[in-house]
Order: sequence, then structure tokens, then C-alpha cells
Amino acid sequence: MTTVTELKNILLRQQRAFRKQGMSDITSRKNRIDRAIALLVDNQQMLCDAMNGDFHGRSLHQSLMADIYGTIASLKYSKNNLSQWVKIEKRKVQPPLNFFGAKAHIQYQPKGVVGAIATWNFPVWVPFSSLGGIFAAGNRCMIKLSESTPHTSLLLEKLIAQYFDQEELAAINGDEAIGEAFSKLAFDHLIFTGAARVGKKIMREAAENLVPVTLELGGKSPVIIGRDADIKKTAASLVLGKILNAGQVCLSPDYVFVKENSLNDLIAELERSLAKHFPNILINPDYGSVINERHYHRLMGYLEDAKNKGGEIWEISPARENFSLQVNTYKIPLTLIINPSEDMLIMQEEIFGPILPIKSYHHIDEVIEYLSNKEKPLALYYFGENKKEQAKIIGNTASGGVTINDVIQHVSCEDLPFGGVGASGMGQYHGIEGFKTFSHARAIYKQSNVNMMALAGLLPPYTHKAASVLRRMIKK
Repeated sequence: MTTVTELKNILLRQQRAFRKQGMSDITSRKNRIDRAIALLVDNQQMLCDAMNGDFHGRSLHQSLMADIYGTIASLKYSKNNLSQWVKIEKRKVQPPLNFFGAKAHIQYQPKGVVGAIATWNFPVWVPFSSLGGIFAAGNRCMIKLSESTPHTSLLLEKLIAQYFDQEELAAINGDEAIGEAFSKLAFDHLIFTGAARVGKKIMREAAENLVPVTLELGGKSPVIIGRDADIKKTAASLVLGKILNAGQVCLSPDYVFVKENSLNDLIAELERSLAKHFPNILINPDYGSVINERHYHRLMGYLEDAKNKGGEIWEISPARENFSLQVNTYKIPLTLIINPSEDMLIMQEEIFGPILPIKSYHHIDEVIEYLSNKEKPLALYYFGENKKEQAKIIGNTASGGVTINDVIQHVSCEDLPFGGVGASGMGQYHGIEGFKTFSHARAIYKQSNVNMMALAGLLPPYTHKAASVLRRMIKK
């Protein structure tokens, strides 16, 4: 475990190395991204095995798709577009200064050392996906890895030390006290992915050093099924999206709105789709486990609370397995809660598990009114082909991002910014927005050879000419 003294020393070394090198060239930035990609490609099986151990059973293919391939795609996108991103960005100079040759531009410069605090649900993707923007911008980085995934975090620390000098990229392992000390360091930027409660604390700690912060906090992302949606296709998307990583995804669909006359059809299609993709669960390596016993009991507590408050609970287990018999795993079947009441914990907390509340509605305005009184989520999902209804929902709701006729997929589009709004976070990364987040947009103005202030008579001692000029300038 890294000590607090070591944390400060690593930051100091990275800061000194950054100042000594100055603004790194494109070649060195691409080289760092290439090494991050090589780390993932060369060690993909070991990383997947480590994640499987941390999760007490995690789909190999999902780990390869989400944590390995998804991260590599993000890194490659940054590398391939880096040369375009770093170009000087010309800006307009307003009249009359532009008439005499004044010029303005923005030069994107690295901020310095970026701190990244990673969460456990995607223990490779979360810490590495932001490296594309961090390295593309020319920064160095310290990553605080999650203590909830010790196998993966210890392996990443070892691998990062093999592929990177500690002055370029440093992996930090440690408990909550080390995490708190990490968030208090005087970084040039800090990015955190995780729970809102922790995000608020980190922001307070970063404020002591006026460190700019990017927060990705999740939230309760709603699904709205429109009146003309294809229920069969919708159900298939919901099942695959909700079962991804056993629902432990910041973008996971958290609850669903469906027309009252389509409720029973949706439930039936959810059952069919789950049976098609996961005919059994307990011995199925493709059906993931909840990360640990604490989170398992948290989720079971939500279900118990809903049951005690009169909730209609619909467990989907195609093979009718006995989940009390499982050993060394924490699997929960996809469980629906039909028309939950607002006092249930399941409707107050981000679920982060394979539980899906479903609320029926009569008119789309009910849904919009409901969402307008809730915290802004990280994502919103709409199913349907009615353009007018789609526009009405997007125009009258707020969320970090939107996927139409699917769930989660907007995060895989690297040319779209990714981030939350309000309670679901602040700031954006991925693509050029990530590059800009981790860069300082330095404004540069070059004066013309003509002194316009003197020419216009706007230098002291002032005369009637100055007053006349200013009267002509100040107008509607």
C-alpha cells in the first residue's frame, strides 16, 4: 500500500519532470498512448482472470468487450485524432483592431499532473479510458485504483510499472485513508468516477488547492418506452443492458416507464429475452455476480424493503434455480418491481444491480412531469419511432447523455462527450472534449503595429475627440 509520504513524493517527481520537459511533442504523447494499448493487449487474459476473481465470477467475453476492447478503442481514437486536436485554433479579432493586423488564437497546452480516482465496477476501463485525453493533452498522471478489486488493482500497479516510468504514470493502491490523502494533493486536474456522496467529499478536499474537478457520478437513469415502440426489441435491449456486469454500470437502466396497456407484454418479453440469452444463471459464466457480500446484502435489502411496502416483485429465473445454494458467488436473477411506490429504497437510491422497477403511465406528459422533479441522471433512454414524442422528451428533460432505441451505447461513441450534469456529475471527457478538459486553452493575442488607442484619441490626456469617439462607439 502506498503511503501518504510516497504519494507526495510521486506528485513532486511528476511535477518536476513535467517542468523539465516542457510541452511534450506529439510523438511522445502518442508513444504513451501506444504503451497503454500494448499493456492491455499483451496482458488481456491476466487482466480478465483478475477481474473474474474480484467479482467472484465475471463473464470473460464481457470483460474483453467492455474493459479491454472498449478501452483500446478509446485510446486509439485519441491517438488517431491527436494531430488535429493540438493545432492552433484561430479566433476572430473584432473591428477595428482586425483592420490593422491584430491576431488571436488559442493554443492548447497540458495542465501538468492529472489525478484520476477510479471506481471498481469496470476496474480497467474506468482508470484507462481517461488516459486517452490525459496523454493526448500532454499530461502526466497518477491513478488511485479501487481497493474493492484488489486482484485487478495489484496487477495493474505491477503492469503500469513495467510499461511506464513513475514520472509518466503512477498506480496507487491503498485504503480509504490513502484515497482521502490522494484527493487532497495539489494536482492540476482531478477526475473522479463513483458515488455522488464520495464525489461531494472529493470536491471539498480538492477545493483547498483550487484543483479543477471532473466528476462522473451516475444516478438513476430512466428508460421511456414510447407508445409505438417495438416491445420485443426494447425488452431485448433492456435485458442485455441490465445484465451487463450484473447491472453494476453507472449507465445501467435504473427504472422503466411503459404505457399501461403494454405492461404485461413488456414483462412477457423480458422473460423470453432473458431465457434466450441466459437459460440458466447460477452455473452460467456469462451471467455476472454482484461484486461482494456487502453489495449483495444492500440489493437484497432493497428487495426486502419493497416487499414490506407492498411491492409486486417478479423474479425471472428461467431454470427456476435456488439462489440460496450458491457458494462463492453473489448472483441475483433479473428481478422486476412493478409500479413501485416512491417511498421504497429502490426508487430513492441508484440500484447498481440486476433489479429493474417498472412504472406504467397513461400519457407521456406524466413521465416528463415526474422526471422534471428528480435529480438529473447520467443518461436517459427512449424507445420509439415517434419523432414528435422523442423531441418532446429530449426538449423537456435533462440528463448527461441520451441513447435512442437502445441503452448505454452513447458511451461507446468516442466522438461524443461523456459526462453528467447536476447531481450526475460535471465536466466531460472522451474525444476532443476529453482533450480539452485536460488542456489549458491558452488565449494568445498579437497586437497590430498600429496603436489604435492613440489613433482614436483614447489615450490621456483626454480631449473632446475621445468623448466624441466613445459616443459613437457606445450605441445599441
